[in-house]
Formats: sequence, structure tokens, C-alpha cells
Amino acid sequence: MSAAEAAAAVGKRVLDTGWLAARSTEVALTGVELTTTHPPDTSATAPWMHAAVPGTVLGTLLKNKLIPDPFYGLNNQAIIDIADSGREHYTFWFFTTFQCAPVGNQHVSLNFRGINYSAEVYLNGHEEVLPKGMFRRHTLDITDVLHPDGNNLLAVLVHPPDHPGTIPPGGGQGGDHEIGKDVATQYVEGWDWICPIRDRNTGIWDEVSISITGPLKIADPHLVSTFHDDFKRSYLHCTLQLENKSSWSADCTLKIQVSTEVEGNVCLVEHLQNYAITINPHSVLEYTIPPLFFYKPNLWWPNGMGKQSLYNVEISIDINGFGESDSWSHYFGFRKIESTIDDSTGGRIFKVNGEPIFIRGGNWILSDGLLRLTKKRYMTDIKFHADMNFNMIRCWGGGLAERPDFYHFCDVYGLMVWQEFWITGDVDGRGVPVSNPDGPLDHGLFLLCARDTVKLLRNHASLALWVGGNEQVPPVDINKTLKNDLKLHPMFISYQRTKAQKICLSQDSSDPSKYLDGTRVYVQGSMWDGFANGKGGWSDGPYEIQYPESFFKDSFYKYGFNPEVGSVGVPVAATIRATMPPEGWNIPIFKKNIDGYIKEIPNPIWDYHKYIPYSKPGKVHDQIELYGRPEDLDDFCEKAQLVNYVQYRALLEGWTSFMWTKFTGVLIWKTQNPWTGLRGQFYDHLQDQTAGFYGCRCAAEPIHVQLNLASFFIEVVNTTSNELTNVAVEISIWDLDGASPYYKVTEKMVVPPKKVKQIMEMEYPKMKNAKPVYFLLLKLVRLSDKEVLSRNFYWLHLPGKDYKLLEQYRQKTVPLKIGSKVYVSGRAYTVRMSIENRSNKSTAESATSVSTMDLVDGNGSNSISEETICEGQETGLWSKIRRGIDLARSGDKPRTVEVNGTDSGVAFFLHFSVHNSESSTQENYRDTRILPVHYSDNYFSLTPGEKMTVDISFEAPEGSVPRVILRGWNYHLYHAVTM
Repeated sequence: MSAAEAAAAVGKRVLDTGWLAARSTEVALTGVELTTTHPPDTSATAPWMHAAVPGTVLGTLLKNKLIPDPFYGLNNQAIIDIADSGREHYTFWFFTTFQCAPVGNQHVSLNFRGINYSAEVYLNGHEEVLPKGMFRRHTLDITDVLHPDGNNLLAVLVHPPDHPGTIPPGGGQGGDHEIGKDVATQYVEGWDWICPIRDRNTGIWDEVSISITGPLKIADPHLVSTFHDDFKRSYLHCTLQLENKSSWSADCTLKIQVSTEVEGNVCLVEHLQNYAITINPHSVLEYTIPPLFFYKPNLWWPNGMGKQSLYNVEISIDINGFGESDSWSHYFGFRKIESTIDDSTGGRIFKVNGEPIFIRGGNWILSDGLLRLTKKRYMTDIKFHADMNFNMIRCWGGGLAERPDFYHFCDVYGLMVWQEFWITGDVDGRGVPVSNPDGPLDHGLFLLCARDTVKLLRNHASLALWVGGNEQVPPVDINKTLKNDLKLHPMFISYQRTKAQKICLSQDSSDPSKYLDGTRVYVQGSMWDGFANGKGGWSDGPYEIQYPESFFKDSFYKYGFNPEVGSVGVPVAATIRATMPPEGWNIPIFKKNIDGYIKEIPNPIWDYHKYIPYSKPGKVHDQIELYGRPEDLDDFCEKAQLVNYVQYRALLEGWTSFMWTKFTGVLIWKTQNPWTGLRGQFYDHLQDQTAGFYGCRCAAEPIHVQLNLASFFIEVVNTTSNELTNVAVEISIWDLDGASPYYKVTEKMVVPPKKVKQIMEMEYPKMKNAKPVYFLLLKLVRLSDKEVLSRNFYWLHLPGKDYKLLEQYRQKTVPLKIGSKVYVSGRAYTVRMSIENRSNKSTAESATSVSTMDLVDGNGSNSISEETICEGQETGLWSKIRRGIDLARSGDKPRTVEVNGTDSGVAFFLHFSVHNSESSTQENYRDTRILPVHYSDNYFSLTPGEKMTVDISFEAPEGSVPRVILRGWNYHLYHAVTM
């Protein structure tokens, strides 16, 4: 079979290789000439270059080293902005070839899933103009213009947004706001967390493909599940478009198969149905499949509430006498999401499968500012959010309508998604100066893009709600249309129905899959209708450093659901060195004001990268200086990680302390940065986690024990649907001398579902001989088997004191026992590390302890991470890893090393990192880290006698020799496991 014949098989083929690009002003040829007589040389002779498709113009220029990395240091200032160069400078040709020779009655479509902003397409000399709009799909029937020999030439001339705007000298939120006149990303003119994107993300930024079908084509199936009898009975509904491109009436069979994976690679087919249909020539038929019945289907649950069960729905259409004409498949989760405004708190409540979900999550802009969007990066991004025990991601309105791969991994890992349309208060009518009061110029284009986005994403179980805009509502006509287009089907209106709604329900018996999307709510703006003050007032935030105890005070925030609250986010020192030249390694100057507050003065590179200080003069004393004035970059970043952990753990614990009594949810601004920014992030752009990541992971676990830093009462949190019985809290204090002056176990208790239970006041700080700095370890223990359900480790100081005594604690040498076991499959590594603090445990605690000293991870065994397992119970992902091993090295036997220490005490703030075997020096710095890495826990501390297991997984670069390194506040031997 020739290549051209092979390309004619029915199905989709992605065109993501072999692309060339050139600046339009440097190409004298027309699109017709490029795709007929004068195609560019595939060797990429100037002005042509190898292109990044999907991607942007800047991504292509960077790929060819024609611009410096805009995210490194101050490089972005050296790249000409479109406002200065003119749009022509970033207007580019993209060219590729592909083989396709349809046979018989086959039809071929050329598909663009996203172009920014408009384009002309040339194929074998034929031109097609693509209309404007970043968030719309384009499909062209190219059957009649393909070459008979199967060799096809494709050229696309891509134009930037019509209104790229200019960047004011002072920057600003969305620059001069001109970008808001187009239907495109608005962050590209710069914000207080990102520099301007010089090409405004111009390019073929999403997937390009060809689809080969028969005369019948399937378009936009809509899957909906409905439930009855307390979720015992369920129906799968589906409506789809069937287009007959032929000149004859087609008798066909529509097939639908629904299957689910039961164990390993074994699938259970739950439905296989056939339907005889006749479709008239040159027509489109909307067909609704009769509902498919399921008894007690496996439900999809958000992260922390249950499994993310997904069914594979496969639909195909066969023409009698022709065979399969087209097929479509999608993973689908049976679940029902409801959302109403809570009468008591005024906050918006989300229910999934009838269960209220306390929302703890974060704001998301996009994965990468140059739109280098890959499945692999998306998978890491979303798994990181699940690892933090988050259950919602908000896709902010100034960013993207996120891509199907993003949503797929949210389905897999249980992250509910709040998806906004492309309106922001700063750019659309509320900014300074006020601009675009009527939003984008073309309201029809906005609505077309909105409807197409809904069709693209609506089948994902993770998609929880649509929101009209960020801190603003869309213009009146757009908002009215969206409300109508996205109105709930009566079966999805919350059970607290009015009389009129009940009448509506009895009268509307239409299939819910016929709606554009009637299964999830539409809210007009991020500060309306149950979010912030509910009326659009500026009532989200704040976005700066806080005293940790402030988050627990009733006065901190007065509304039921805060969609944005943010703080600091300095990464580790290695990231600073990897993303900035040496002059960027200078730490901020600490200038003490006359009132005693410290003002941090960052270097110009940190300032450009939007650094948020760890102090707020007049309100918050410097939280890094509490540990002692930092001496250098390593010291500064290590102390910043201490603050990051405390700050974000306190934020989430403070909100959770008021769960359902005052708050219904909170979203942190923000979880990550799409560039090398220095604020609001739990992992940096290189995908290395900060300690704040693990502070969140601790605070947001479904079952949790915590200290209220305002009242100093110990609390137990149960966010699950099950009562917590036969549990107790174990409380131990450790001082800097290694002694345990306080130990107590509470009485047996019961914690109701979805409740916060106040247990007792922490007595130690009021004791006569309380130490100025001390460690507190809380464990929630199930008494029947001594299993630790939650573990929470604090470092605290007495009122009016600070943490400067911890500087001396760095000199402590605590004995550790470190074990490792390595599994390798190709380039995928899984390392199980065990760390034991061999210090002597206090006599009193040894005699009365009710908990096991062996910990699965730093939060106890209640972790939801699939990779964390107990010895001898190799299930889930770990079991699959073991089964899939294709390379077992002789050195992979368990290894143990004992590190002698002369002191007894807490092994404080231990953290792992993974490196290759390259060397690096201060003078010749090389970033030796292997990234990304998934840790079941990190930035943890061990009291005397405690033992913890940490699972580490990563993919090593080709030819590298990975090393796992352990460091700590009072552990400086840099223990390494070389593989």
C-alpha cells in the first residue's frame, strides 16, 4: 500500500510536523504560487524556517533562535512589540505538505481548531478566507481540490489581532485595553503578573488535522446523563448532527457503544445499539438517540469525594453497501452538577451527585504564554492540582477557553472547571482609563465563538459552570443571549424550585441533549450571583502577604465565596538561577522604615518579573525577616519556602475553619504562572513545586486536623459524606533541644460529615515554661488500628517573638536512616524513599502514643494520591508500574544508609529534588534538575522516632543518570541516590 493510499483510511490525522514559516513581508510569492509552482524548499532556506505548529509566531522565532527567550531575565525588552513594529511584522506564512488521496465516495475535511486571529488558506492553488476569531473552529471540505497523486501543498497566511494595542509606560492591566475590541486573549498586553506578549499570540495556536469520511459525517454529539431514584437509575442521552454530503439518499446504521474499564485492560461493554436511519441528499439531520438505561452506573466524583469513573462512548455511522462512513468517541462521566446560592452564607454552593462540595481550588490563566500546549504538560499541570487536593480550577476570562486535552485530564483527576468567556473588568468597561464599555466590537462574532466553545467542551464531566466574564458582565445583548443559550433544562434546575418552574418542568419533556448546554449553570460574572458580594462590587482579593492568623479571623473576608485571594510565590533558588542572569540573583534590599516595618526593594529583573514582597509596610511585618535577615539567594529562597508553606496552609485552613457556616468556597489567585513570574504560584513555569504546594496539599486533605491560628483551638475537618467515628487527636510539642514537654491524647470522638469540630484549646503557649519557638505535631488517629488519618506539623513562636532561634537550629545534626528502592521502565522512574528520624523518642510519649510512627506520607494515610501505598498492598498505579517494568537493574535492590547525628530533635523541613549527573558551580551555573517530578509529599519534618515513605516519579531525559537528593533545614549532607 502506498503512502497516499494509506492516508485515505477513514479517520483523523493530525498535521503537527513538517511545517515551515516565513514573515509575510519577506515572501514575494502569492499563496497560489506557494501551493503550485513555487513551494518553499523543505530544507528551510531563508526566509523560511522550521515552524512551531500548533504554536505562535514568537514560538517559531524562538525555536529558530531568532529571538532570545522572552521569559529569561529582561530578554522580553529586547523583542520588538507589535505596537512598534506594526502588524505586518508578525504576519506570517505557514507551509506544509501532506499526502491524502481519497477513493470512491470518500470526503476530506481540513480542520483548524484555533487560529489567532484571521487567515487565508491556500491548498493546491485554491484559496479560502478564514473569518476572524481566536476561539472558533474552522472546517473546510477539500475533497475536490486534493491532487490525484496524493501530494498536497498547504499554505496559511496568519494575521495578528486587529487591535493589538500599545503598552503604556506604566504597564497596566491589559495595556491600553485595545485588545478587548477583538475576540482573543486579553492578557497578551500585559498584566500585573505578566509582561506583554510581543506578537499577541498570533499563530496557528491549536490542532490542525485532516478528517477522511464517507458521504456521511458526524458533527458535535452532545452527551447528557439524567438520574432518578436517588441515582439508582440513569439514562444516557445523545443528540448529534448527521450530514449527508452525497447527491443520493443514504440508508445507514447508526451505532453507539458504551464501555468501561473494569480491571487493567479489560473492558465491559454496557450498551451496543444500532439504529436504522435514512438521510436525504445534501442535508443535515439532527438525530436524537433513544435514551440508554443504566442501573447504578459508576459515578464521576470530584477529587477527594470518590472515583473519577469514565465510560468510553463510541458512535459510528455505516452506509448500507459502503461501510463505515465516520466515527466519534469521547470519555464521559455520569454525574449531576447543581449550583445554587446558599441562603445562610450568600455564597454559591456546588452539589455533585446530590452531595455539597466545599470548593478549594485555584485560578488558572493558561499553561504557557507562548501557547506551547502539549498533552504531556497538561497532564502534569492537572495532576499537580489534584496532588494539592484541590477540587476546582477557574479558567480566568483574560486567558483561554481551555483545550480538550486540558479538560480530559480534569476529567481523569477530578478537577471541576469554572470556564469564563473572554470579558475582563480591566479591559471591558471598568479599567483605568475606562475603555470598551460595550465589550468587543463584533458581538455576533463573540457569540459565535462562545457557542462553538460550548459545543467543543460540553461533554466533559469536569466542566462545572460557565461564567460571562472576570469582574465584569458581558454587554447587555451578549449577556441576554448567553443566558438564553445556556438556560438549564428543567431536569437540571435545582430541587428548590418555584411553582412556575415546576409547571415548566411538567410541560417541557424534550430530551436534554437537544439543548446547547442545559446541564450546568451560567453566571454572568465572577463577582455576581453567589460569588464575592454577589452584586459586582470590587470584593475579591486581597493579593498580598498576610499574617497567617488573619485568615482565621471573622473580619478577614465577609462574603460566602471568594473567587480570588492571593499572596506571594517565590520559587526555589535553582529556578531563579535558571531563568535569570547573575545580576538577577541579588536578593531584595531590606530597608527598615522609621515605624519598624521593612520595605523590600527588589532588583530590576525581579521587578520586571512582578515580584510580590513578603512584607506590607504599615500592615504586615516582613515574614522572611522573622527567620533572620537572609544572607544570599539560597538563604532567601529557603526562608521564602518556609513562609510559602505557612502562608498558603493558613489561607486554606482559615477558610475551611468556616466551612458551611460562613464560607462555601475559595479559589486562590493563582496556582501557577504561564511565564517565569515571581508571584502567586505553587509551582513555577519550569514545573518545580514551591513549599506552598505542600502547604495546600496538607490543608486541603478531605479529612484534616488543624490548629486555628486565631483562637488556638484544635479543629477536626471532615469534608466527606461519611461520619468519622472512633477517632482521637494526638498532640505533641517538641522544643529546639529535642525534648517533648507536652503530650496529650484527646478523648474518643465522632465527627459528623461535612463538619468542622472544635476539639480543645492548645494549652502549651500559656504554660509557665513555654519555649519561645517550638514545634507542634497533630495527628488524627483511628483508635481501632492506630492508623493516622491526618498529620499536621507546625512551627510556632510565642506572641511577640519570632523564628530567629531556628537559625541556630540549622547546626543540629539529627540521626537519620534513609532507604531507597528504584523501579525503572524505559525512561520512567519510580523511587520509593523511606526516611526515619533515629532520635530517641521521649519516654512519656513512647509509653502513651496511640499512633503508628510509620507514615505513608507527611499528611498520614488519608492522602488521595494513587501512588501512595502501604507495604504489601501494591494496588492502583504502583501495581501497574510494577507490572509494566521492562528493565530491572541489578542496583535496584533496596538500599539503606544511616546518617549519624549527635543531636536529638526534629529533622526539620526536609525536601527532595531530582537531578542529572552533571556538575554545576556558582561561576558556571547549570540547572541540573530533572523536571517535572511528582512527589507524594515534600517539605516535611520528622519528630524523633517517626518514619515516612515518599514516592517519587519522573521521566529522565535520554542518556541522563538521575540522582535523588535530600536536603533539609538541619540536614546538609545532600544525601543522593544515584540510579
